[in-house]
Amino acid sequence: MGNRRRAARSRTKPAVIGGVVAVVVGGAGFAAYSMYSGDAAGEDSTADGAAKTLKARPVTAAEVRATADGFLTAWQRGDAANAAAFTDQAAAARAALSGYRKDAHIDEVTLTRGKASGPKVTFRVSATVSYKGKSKPLSYDSALTVVRAEDGKPLVGWQPSVVHPDLKEDDTLVTGEAGDPPIKALDRNGAELTTAKYPSLGTVLDGLREKYGRKAGGTAGVELRVVRGDSAKKREKGTEESEDQPPGKTLLTLSKGIPGTLRTTLSATAQAAAEHEVGERERASVVVMKPSTGEILAAANSSHGFNTALQGSLAPGSAMKIVSASMLLEKDLASIDKQHPCPKYASYGGWKFQNVEKFEIKNGTFRSSFAASCNTAFITQADKLDVDDLTKQAQQVFGLGLNNWSTGVSSFDGAVPVQSNAQMAASLIGQGGVRMNPLNVASIISTAKTGIFRQPYLVSPNVDDRTLATAQRKLEASAQTQLHELLSYTATSGSAAEAMAGLGSDIGGKTGSAEVDGQKKPNGWFTAWRGDLAAAAVVQQGGRGGKSAGPLVAAVLRAGG
Repeated sequence: MGNRRRAARSRTKPAVIGGVVAVVVGGAGFAAYSMYSGDAAGEDSTADGAAKTLKARPVTAAEVRATADGFLTAWQRGDAANAAAFTDQAAAARAALSGYRKDAHIDEVTLTRGKASGPKVTFRVSATVSYKGKSKPLSYDSALTVVRAEDGKPLVGWQPSVVHPDLKEDDTLVTGEAGDPPIKALDRNGAELTTAKYPSLGTVLDGLREKYGRKAGGTAGVELRVVRGDSAKKREKGTEESEDQPPGKTLLTLSKGIPGTLRTTLSATAQAAAEHEVGERERASVVVMKPSTGEILAAANSSHGFNTALQGSLAPGSAMKIVSASMLLEKDLASIDKQHPCPKYASYGGWKFQNVEKFEIKNGTFRSSFAASCNTAFITQADKLDVDDLTKQAQQVFGLGLNNWSTGVSSFDGAVPVQSNAQMAASLIGQGGVRMNPLNVASIISTAKTGIFRQPYLVSPNVDDRTLATAQRKLEASAQTQLHELLSYTATSGSAAEAMAGLGSDIGGKTGSAEVDGQKKPNGWFTAWRGDLAAAAVVQQGGRGGKSAGPLVAAVLRAGG
């Protein structure tokens, strides 16, 4: 009885902002809806014309206010059906708002409307989450947008994010025993890894919890959590979630579970250095790994939302020339100290390609062309290649683009699609349809250093008996020897030399920049090894890779792992 009385009070309590009632309960809000509910039954032609005329008009401030108030009032009262009637997707809205109370166990809801900005209205949610005798307050900000429907009515444009900003299509809010027990993630030496100390690891730790929470031996707590749509569908079918499924998100912890312990390949030393370096730059991402094993030592991003370091899909620019060069070497279309063309311009498939600042190397070798990152040295060989040669090289030798990496968390293993004409030529220099992230590029230079692709991983396959991806073949010995020498020379005497200065003798590197439509400056790429450490970084809109991403990579290699 006590709970029912309390809920009744919450349904009649108006939301207040600045001393003014922001959501009028049961009165003006619902009356406003009736004004646009089609009272002209029997007057079809007039009504149709009026609707078309009205639909063409932008919603007015009064309509925005009345529609928002009606929707928020009904939601606050727990009347999902009436709240949904104020939206342009009534069925979806009703399901979400019903689940808000039933599945998420959110009650005592107060919705406080903020100021409108055109058709958009912000509001504050204050509520209580209760589950099996445990309860905690919940508060967050959200927003809605009022649109005009086909019949001219002003309605809330329904999006799951109206209910909570972290919700996407088919996601749900659920309160209960957490499906995934918490984990205590450790680095390779036993140091604990937390988002408080390493902010870039937020999505990584969420993913580890979702994949290994049960395997690590922990006990689930009670949480309010976003359950991703694909995850829910897979659970309904009783199938396993794929590794590239984005993790859910905990919004509120009512009681903590007992964490299990999971050791990773990460290095607290390398991660700290990576976090520091990306923190000094805008839109930078970096990965550090061990070429001899494939172990990932660090992954960091300037932004702590999307994990570009492991999941990004960007044109890698001249960093791709490592793969292209290995192909030319294997096909005897280039040899390290043989003369090789590097003109100012080269055309293929109707496109005219040029080098940075239109430089040329007269009577130069492939060594000098590679070290200077000459674009035309690769474009001039396009007419000697089949359209799928680069794709085969990337897949068969470097393990890229087969969608079979199993790193332990969500990751993207690159894309090198078969292309023709100008796009095929552009792919040779990391443009066209080629897409990579720092993890992929760090793997590329690791393969170039050792001659063998070793799939990068962040959790040992021994933890869950998963199988790591392998490449179909090794890089041919002669080509690998020459490629190793090319990268070493580039790091000591070529475009990577300035950034790599002082890092010793066992080094190799490659610069890169990638043009992006709509950007004034290209993305800067840099990848290098030092001993048994390899790293790759991208600075979006950073310009030349040697200047923007080079110092970042050099710093993390210097810090070690």
